[in-house]
Amino acid sequence: MTTAFIRTVILYFLLMIGLRLLGKRQIGELEPSELVLTLIISDLAAVPMQDYGIPLLNGVLPIVTLLCISLILSFLNLKSIRFRKLLCGSPTLIIRDGKILQRNMARNRFTVDELYEQLRSQGYSDVTSVKYAILETSGQVSILPYTKDSPITPQVVELQVPDDVTLPILLINDGRVMSDNLQSSGYDRNWLDKQLKSRRLTSPRQVFFMTVDEAGTVVCVAKEGAA
Repeated sequence: MTTAFIRTVILYFLLMIGLRLLGKRQIGELEPSELVLTLIISDLAAVPMQDYGIPLLNGVLPIVTLLCISLILSFLNLKSIRFRKLLCGSPTLIIRDGKILQRNMARNRFTVDELYEQLRSQGYSDVTSVKYAILETSGQVSILPYTKDSPITPQVVELQVPDDVTLPILLINDGRVMSDNLQSSGYDRNWLDKQLKSRRLTSPRQVFFMTVDEAGTVVCVAKEGAA
Protein backbone atom coordinates (compact mmCIF):
# COMPACT_ATOMS: atom_id res chain seq x y z
CA MET A 1 0.00 0.00 0.00
CA THR A 2 2.85 2.38 0.86
CA THR A 3 4.54 1.62 -2.45
CA ALA A 4 1.35 2.44 -4.37
CA PHE A 5 0.99 5.72 -2.48
CA ILE A 6 4.59 6.81 -3.13
CA ARG A 7 4.38 5.86 -6.82
CA THR A 8 1.16 7.79 -7.28
CA VAL A 9 2.50 10.91 -5.56
CA ILE A 10 5.73 10.90 -7.60
CA LEU A 11 3.95 10.41 -10.91
CA TYR A 12 1.31 13.00 -10.04
CA PHE A 13 3.85 15.75 -9.38
CA LEU A 14 5.84 14.71 -12.44
CA LEU A 15 2.71 15.10 -14.60
CA MET A 16 1.95 18.47 -13.02
CA ILE A 17 5.43 19.67 -13.90
CA GLY A 18 4.94 18.43 -17.43
CA LEU A 19 1.63 20.24 -17.85
CA ARG A 20 3.19 23.44 -16.50
CA LEU A 21 5.87 23.16 -19.17
CA LEU A 22 3.11 23.22 -21.78
CA GLY A 23 2.09 26.66 -20.56
CA LYS A 24 -1.22 28.09 -19.43
CA ARG A 25 -3.56 26.79 -22.10
CA GLN A 26 -6.94 25.14 -22.20
CA ILE A 27 -7.31 21.74 -23.86
CA GLY A 28 -9.00 23.29 -26.90
CA GLU A 29 -6.06 25.65 -27.38
CA LEU A 30 -3.33 23.00 -27.46
CA GLU A 31 -1.36 22.58 -30.64
CA PRO A 32 -1.53 19.05 -32.15
CA SER A 33 1.96 18.17 -30.88
CA GLU A 34 1.08 19.34 -27.37
CA LEU A 35 -2.17 17.37 -27.33
CA VAL A 36 -0.40 14.20 -28.47
CA LEU A 37 2.26 14.72 -25.81
CA THR A 38 -0.38 15.14 -23.09
CA LEU A 39 -2.19 11.94 -24.08
CA ILE A 40 1.00 9.86 -24.31
CA ILE A 41 2.29 11.08 -20.94
CA SER A 42 -1.05 10.26 -19.29
CA ASP A 43 -0.92 6.71 -20.64
CA LEU A 44 2.71 6.24 -19.60
CA ALA A 45 1.91 7.38 -16.07
CA ALA A 46 -1.07 5.04 -15.74
CA VAL A 47 0.97 1.86 -16.34
CA PRO A 48 3.38 2.05 -13.37
CA MET A 49 0.49 3.24 -11.15
CA GLN A 50 -1.46 0.05 -11.83
CA ASP A 51 1.28 -2.54 -12.30
CA TYR A 52 3.60 -2.63 -9.30
CA GLY A 53 5.80 -5.20 -11.02
CA ILE A 54 7.08 -2.54 -13.40
CA PRO A 55 9.99 -0.51 -11.97
CA LEU A 56 9.04 3.12 -11.38
CA LEU A 57 12.04 4.23 -13.41
CA ASN A 58 10.58 2.52 -16.48
CA GLY A 59 7.61 4.88 -16.26
CA VAL A 60 9.49 8.01 -15.24
CA LEU A 61 12.22 7.81 -17.90
CA PRO A 62 9.87 7.93 -20.94
CA ILE A 63 7.93 10.80 -19.39
CA VAL A 64 11.09 12.83 -18.75
CA THR A 65 12.26 12.06 -22.30
CA LEU A 66 8.99 13.33 -23.78
CA LEU A 67 9.15 16.47 -21.65
CA CYS A 68 12.66 17.16 -22.91
CA ILE A 69 11.47 16.68 -26.49
CA SER A 70 8.62 19.10 -25.79
CA LEU A 71 11.07 21.74 -24.53
CA ILE A 72 13.24 21.30 -27.62
CA LEU A 73 10.24 21.61 -29.94
CA SER A 74 9.04 24.72 -28.09
CA PHE A 75 12.47 26.29 -28.51
CA LEU A 76 12.50 25.48 -32.22
CA ASN A 77 8.98 26.92 -32.56
CA LEU A 78 10.22 30.20 -31.14
CA LYS A 79 13.30 30.34 -33.33
CA SER A 80 12.07 29.01 -36.68
CA ILE A 81 8.93 30.13 -38.51
CA ARG A 82 9.28 27.28 -41.03
CA PHE A 83 9.53 24.68 -38.29
CA ARG A 84 6.51 26.21 -36.51
CA LYS A 85 4.47 26.00 -39.71
CA LEU A 86 5.58 22.41 -40.29
CA LEU A 87 4.78 21.27 -36.77
CA CYS A 88 1.68 23.32 -35.95
CA GLY A 89 0.31 24.15 -39.38
CA SER A 90 -0.98 27.57 -40.37
CA PRO A 91 -4.34 29.38 -40.11
CA THR A 92 -6.77 28.76 -42.96
CA LEU A 93 -9.33 31.17 -44.39
CA ILE A 94 -12.72 29.43 -44.56
CA ILE A 95 -15.03 32.41 -45.20
CA ARG A 96 -14.26 35.39 -47.44
CA ASP A 97 -16.77 38.16 -48.12
CA GLY A 98 -19.64 36.11 -46.76
CA LYS A 99 -18.86 33.05 -48.90
CA ILE A 100 -17.71 29.69 -47.58
CA LEU A 101 -14.45 28.43 -49.09
CA GLN A 102 -15.42 24.80 -49.49
CA ARG A 103 -12.02 23.57 -50.67
CA ASN A 104 -10.29 24.99 -47.61
CA MET A 105 -12.88 23.41 -45.33
CA ALA A 106 -12.52 20.04 -47.05
CA ARG A 107 -8.72 20.24 -46.84
CA ASN A 108 -8.96 20.69 -43.07
CA ARG A 109 -11.86 18.21 -42.70
CA PHE A 110 -13.93 20.97 -41.14
CA THR A 111 -17.67 20.36 -41.51
CA VAL A 112 -20.53 22.83 -41.99
CA ASP A 113 -21.99 21.77 -38.64
CA GLU A 114 -18.73 22.66 -36.89
CA LEU A 115 -18.62 25.99 -38.72
CA TYR A 116 -22.11 26.96 -37.66
CA GLU A 117 -21.40 25.86 -34.12
CA GLN A 118 -18.47 28.28 -34.02
CA LEU A 119 -20.58 31.04 -35.57
CA ARG A 120 -23.41 30.60 -33.06
CA SER A 121 -21.00 30.51 -30.12
CA GLN A 122 -19.75 33.97 -31.13
CA GLY A 123 -23.22 35.42 -31.73
CA TYR A 124 -23.55 35.07 -35.51
CA SER A 125 -26.28 33.08 -37.22
CA ASP A 126 -25.77 34.16 -40.83
CA VAL A 127 -22.66 33.47 -42.90
CA THR A 128 -23.33 36.51 -45.08
CA SER A 129 -22.71 38.80 -42.10
CA VAL A 130 -19.14 37.49 -41.79
CA LYS A 131 -16.45 39.13 -43.93
CA TYR A 132 -13.65 36.77 -42.87
CA ALA A 133 -13.54 33.58 -40.81
CA ILE A 134 -10.18 31.99 -40.08
CA LEU A 135 -9.65 28.45 -38.81
CA GLU A 136 -6.79 28.74 -36.34
CA THR A 137 -4.22 26.04 -35.66
CA SER A 138 -5.91 25.36 -32.30
CA GLY A 139 -9.16 24.43 -34.06
CA GLN A 140 -10.94 27.62 -33.00
CA VAL A 141 -12.51 29.95 -35.57
CA SER A 142 -11.74 33.68 -35.51
CA ILE A 143 -14.59 35.72 -36.97
CA LEU A 144 -14.27 39.22 -38.45
CA PRO A 145 -17.74 40.54 -39.35
CA TYR A 146 -18.65 43.35 -41.71
CA THR A 147 -18.53 46.75 -40.06
CA LYS A 148 -22.31 47.11 -40.29
CA ASP A 149 -22.73 43.82 -38.41
CA SER A 150 -20.12 44.54 -35.75
CA PRO A 151 -21.14 45.37 -32.18
CA ILE A 152 -21.51 49.10 -31.59
CA THR A 153 -18.62 50.61 -29.65
CA PRO A 154 -17.91 54.21 -28.61
CA GLN A 155 -15.19 54.34 -31.27
CA VAL A 156 -17.66 53.41 -34.02
CA VAL A 157 -20.06 56.24 -33.12
CA GLU A 158 -17.14 58.59 -32.36
CA LEU A 159 -18.25 58.97 -28.75
CA GLN A 160 -15.69 60.24 -26.27
CA VAL A 161 -15.85 58.28 -23.03
CA PRO A 162 -13.49 58.40 -20.06
CA ASP A 163 -11.12 55.48 -19.58
CA ASP A 164 -12.37 54.39 -16.17
CA VAL A 165 -11.28 50.76 -16.30
CA THR A 166 -9.38 49.87 -13.13
CA LEU A 167 -7.77 46.69 -11.89
CA PRO A 168 -9.10 45.44 -8.54
CA ILE A 169 -6.55 44.04 -6.11
CA LEU A 170 -7.53 41.22 -3.78
CA LEU A 171 -6.88 42.21 -0.16
CA ILE A 172 -8.78 39.50 1.74
CA ASN A 173 -9.36 36.02 0.40
CA ASP A 174 -11.72 33.82 2.41
CA GLY A 175 -10.75 35.40 5.71
CA ARG A 176 -7.02 35.61 4.95
CA VAL A 177 -5.29 38.96 4.53
CA MET A 178 -3.13 39.13 1.40
CA SER A 179 -0.29 41.13 2.95
CA ASP A 180 1.74 41.52 -0.25
CA ASN A 181 -1.29 42.84 -2.16
CA LEU A 182 -2.15 45.19 0.69
CA GLN A 183 1.35 46.63 0.67
CA SER A 184 1.61 46.90 -3.13
CA SER A 185 -1.71 48.76 -3.27
CA GLY A 186 -0.31 51.45 -0.95
CA TYR A 187 -2.38 50.67 2.15
CA ASP A 188 -1.56 49.27 5.55
CA ARG A 189 -3.27 47.17 8.23
CA ASN A 190 -4.65 50.23 10.03
CA TRP A 191 -6.47 51.30 6.88
CA LEU A 192 -7.80 47.77 6.46
CA ASP A 193 -9.08 47.66 10.03
CA LYS A 194 -10.90 50.96 9.50
CA GLN A 195 -12.55 49.58 6.37
CA LEU A 196 -13.71 46.54 8.32
CA LYS A 197 -14.96 48.66 11.21
CA SER A 198 -16.98 50.90 8.88
CA ARG A 199 -18.78 47.77 7.72
CA ARG A 200 -19.36 46.51 11.26
CA LEU A 201 -16.82 43.74 10.93
CA THR A 202 -14.30 43.04 13.66
CA SER A 203 -11.95 40.58 11.95
CA PRO A 204 -10.76 39.66 8.45
CA ARG A 205 -12.01 36.15 9.21
CA GLN A 206 -15.53 37.48 8.77
CA VAL A 207 -14.79 38.57 5.18
CA PHE A 208 -15.28 36.29 2.19
CA PHE A 209 -13.33 38.64 -0.06
CA MET A 210 -12.34 42.31 -0.24
CA THR A 211 -10.83 44.21 -3.16
CA VAL A 212 -9.68 47.76 -3.83
CA ASP A 213 -9.12 49.26 -7.28
CA GLU A 214 -6.85 52.02 -8.53
CA ALA A 215 -9.56 54.60 -7.86
CA GLY A 216 -9.77 53.56 -4.21
CA THR A 217 -13.15 51.85 -4.53
CA VAL A 218 -13.50 49.06 -1.99
CA VAL A 219 -15.69 46.02 -2.54
CA CYS A 220 -16.24 43.90 0.55
CA VAL A 221 -18.36 40.75 0.80
CA ALA A 222 -18.82 39.31 4.27
CA LYS A 223 -19.18 35.64 4.95
CA GLU A 224 -22.73 34.46 5.37
CA GLY A 225 -23.84 35.04 8.96
CA ALA A 226 -20.70 37.03 9.81
CA ALA A 227 -22.18 40.53 9.73
